[in-house]
This record gives sequence, structure tokens and C-alpha cells, in this order.
Amino acid sequence: MTENEPPELPRGIALAWGVAATPQRGPKREMSVERIVDAAVELADAEGIGAVSMAAVAAKLGFTPMSLYRYVTAKDDLLLLMQEQATGVPPESHLEREGWRDRLLALYEEQVLLYLRHPWMLSVPITGSPITPNSSAWLDASLAALEQTVLTADERIATALAVTGQARWCGIVQAGYTAQARGIGLSPDEVAVREADLYDRVITQDEFPALRRAVDEGVFTSPADPFRFGVERILDGVAAYLDARDRGESRAPVDEWIAIDPVELAGDRRLKEAQKTVREAEKMLRAARKAERQALREAKERFAKTKGQG
Repeated sequence: MTENEPPELPRGIALAWGVAATPQRGPKREMSVERIVDAAVELADAEGIGAVSMAAVAAKLGFTPMSLYRYVTAKDDLLLLMQEQATGVPPESHLEREGWRDRLLALYEEQVLLYLRHPWMLSVPITGSPITPNSSAWLDASLAALEQTVLTADERIATALAVTGQARWCGIVQAGYTAQARGIGLSPDEVAVREADLYDRVITQDEFPALRRAVDEGVFTSPADPFRFGVERILDGVAAYLDARDRGESRAPVDEWIAIDPVELAGDRRLKEAQKTVREAEKMLRAARKAERQALREAKERFAKTKGQG
């Protein structure tokens, strides 16, 4: 490849866009990339992402693993294609909403439902932007919803990512509750009640006063959706930002945003030493609080005995 030539598309991305070369050998009539991906998605939906392997997919289709490798050469490519198929395209119904805010909310709601239908997607590692047709269509829909605003291109992508991130976080928690409920034979609401009871047993007014008040106010069994509240407040912030721009108020230009290099940050020796110190201090604090709770219980028991004897 010369300096002027574009980089070659990775195999998985090329397959997603339908521009990869098809294998010249193998059971062409019975096998295809589509059939392989269909079988893998069915496995993941039924048993989770851990059940998906080239051998398991091959067995489901009645072929040998080597037959699959002629079509999908790596498991990472298979995961990419599974995610692409499960993602699908954004529903046209979001276009029926009026205004950028309602359209983004509609896309948020559909993304949450997507994660609930295919919770295994949340376990697929994020290794970069998924440059595939369906994933690109979702991002395009979010950007199009913001296109008539005065936001810059960088601000539009930041807003789209904020909403997508909130949907993913909601999906992670909701899928976790669903899996927990299925595992112990309770409904999600019953799991929430059980969790609230556990909080009630261990959270004390002296040690965690704010959390104790929240427990007493029933936040863990409340029907309110904290994730919807969060995404609404994100969009409130964007709306306020747009209003300020309309009033001519200046904001920090995008090139003044501070970008954090995660690789550089992770390798910083001072940061590692500080983190180690924090962990040691937290360990000591937990031990001290445990000793305090034990001493308090013993003091209460002694007081009760003394009072009973008196």
C-alpha cells in the first residue's frame, strides 16, 4: 500500500458492508456469513455471549469449525457481525416526533429496548467506533435530529454520544436486574424489594446519613425511572446551552476542551502510586469502621445487660 492509498478495510467491517471477497471453497450452498451470524445471535440470545464460540456455532449449523473460518476468519469479526445484526436500523417512527429533543428521546427509548432484547451486546468489548452500516445509521439518525440546531459538528456528536451512553448505562443495569431475577426466580420488582431490605439492614444513620434517608424514603422501590430523569436533564442542559447561544453568550470553543489520553494516564507512575495509597487508606478506613461498629454493638449489649440487672 502506497502513502496515497486508503487503508484496507478490516475483514469484519468489509463483511458488514458486503464488500469482502467470498470464499472460493467450502459448502457454499449450505453455508453463508448470514447463516453463521444468525446462528451465533440465536445462541447469544438463548445462553449469553459466553456460549458463542466458532465450535458451538459450527455444531449448531451441522458443520466443522474449519468450514466457518472460510467465511468468518476470527471470532472478533463474528462478534462485530452479531452486534451489527442485532442492532438493526433505527425505527422510522422517531421521525414522527417533532423537534430535536423528542427525536433523541425516541432514539434513546429504542436503544434501551434493543439492549433488553439482546443483553449480550453489553458484554461485547468496545474497541472503537463500530464502523458498520446499522451502527452508522443510528449515529446518523442522532446527528440528523440535531442538524437544524446551531450546535457545531463536535457539539452534535458529543450530544449524540451522551444520549447513547445513557441508554447503554440503563441497559446494563436493567439487563443485570433481569438476569438476577431469572436466576433466583423472582420478578425484577421483587428483586428491588429484596435489595431495599438488604440496604435497610446494613445502612446506618451514623455512617451513611444521606443514604439512610434515601432508603427510608423508598428510593430503591420507587416506580420512578432514574435513567429517564438523567437523560432528560442532559437534554435540559443542551437546551439551555442552545438558548445561551441564541442570546449571544460565548462558550469555550471546542478546541479548548481537555482531552484525556487514557494510555498516558494509565502509565503515569505518580498516578499509580497515588492510587495505591488511596487503596491502602480505604482498607484502613473500612477496618476502623468495622471496629467502630463492633464496639458500638458491644457497648449496646453491655448497656442492655446493665439495665436489665438494675
